[in-house]
Amino acid sequence: MKSKSNDYVIRVLDSPDQVNAADWNELLRLQSAPTPFMRHEYLLALHASASAAPETGWTPRFITLQQDGSLVAACPMYIKTHSYGEYVFDHAWANAYAQHGLNYYPKALVAVPFTPVPGSRLLARGAAERLLLLQALLHWCDAEQLSSLHLLFCSAEDLQACEQAGLMLRHSVQFHWNNQAPTLAASRAALPPEGAHFALGRPSGEIPPYRDFDDFLASLSQEKRKKIRQERRKVADAGVSFRSAAGSAITPQDWDFFYRCYERTYLEHGNAPYLSRQFFHMMASNMPENWLLFIARRQGQDVAASLTAFDASGAMPVAYGRYWGALQRVDCLHFEACYYQPLQWCIAQGYRRFEGGAQGEHKMARALLPVKTSSAHWLAQPEFSAAVERFLEREDQGIGQYLEDLGRRSPFKGASK
Repeated sequence: MKSKSNDYVIRVLDSPDQVNAADWNELLRLQSAPTPFMRHEYLLALHASASAAPETGWTPRFITLQQDGSLVAACPMYIKTHSYGEYVFDHAWANAYAQHGLNYYPKALVAVPFTPVPGSRLLARGAAERLLLLQALLHWCDAEQLSSLHLLFCSAEDLQACEQAGLMLRHSVQFHWNNQAPTLAASRAALPPEGAHFALGRPSGEIPPYRDFDDFLASLSQEKRKKIRQERRKVADAGVSFRSAAGSAITPQDWDFFYRCYERTYLEHGNAPYLSRQFFHMMASNMPENWLLFIARRQGQDVAASLTAFDASGAMPVAYGRYWGALQRVDCLHFEACYYQPLQWCIAQGYRRFEGGAQGEHKMARALLPVKTSSAHWLAQPEFSAAVERFLEREDQGIGQYLEDLGRRSPFKGASK
């Protein structure tokens, strides 16, 4: 589909491979909060591997704006027939629609499938192009008679455009780690990267990063420091050791072993994995520089693996905890593989932030602090839109109270309780 708005050409494409990869990635590079998960290679792998494709309920409709033949704005949109793999939960909204004889699905979603990582979603060369892109999304969704449009884990610039266009904002909480002990302020303070807002304070002045893992532990309260040491000792006493490999050093055999672990863990919980083996094959081929693998070994056999993404292209190198799995049960192995090994690596390599993914306040005991993330929503049905807006006002009050409660549970020593 192609239409014109003034001197812009708006296209709705049914596959990411219809967008020039270099143009897309250059547009991403210009954003305030780019992540590897918005790269063309990542989105194409999700589609080409049938992980996020029509047969799994993710029908791509990528929107592009061109001016004089140049790409000036774009975003990944999907038509969804369910709400799985999103991590911003709207099942109650769908149920309410059904109870009133209305169809909530199909709906439109601007997000990275299965990837709750905050960052830029509406890629644009400027604020005007970003707003025009959003207006094109809304016009298209209305013309297609879709129930709603949802933009998940947005950047600050995305949220500004959404508010300007009249969308409703919704907030949730994640837990991220910083490579320096925070100084706690009397009130919550914001830290701009990725559009996220730290609830427990921010670095004040030039606080150096941790020298090593022991230096990190020394910043924690005695209770939390003791707990982490006990957990690490349990894994070591069980005879588990770790090796890591990054980039092209991750062998095909390593990828195969990781997928065995990843798939096993999903199946043990009664679910098929979201991502196929082909997806990770494409990551190894097209984005090897963004992956770090930890493999746990016990009694001469590999028994578990965790996969971390990382990005050193920006001013603040960041790592992202993504996937894990195990073939054997070892007490505290998950904490070691998914938190302590990556944090130790981040400290050694000078990475400034580690994002722990969606939910999980247990992460606070490992010094991952609460972060407020945001999404934006439009509902076509006026009465339901008004009801959801009232719900979001109450929910936001609850989020604020939740953050205040978490703020009284800082894992760092010297924090006021």
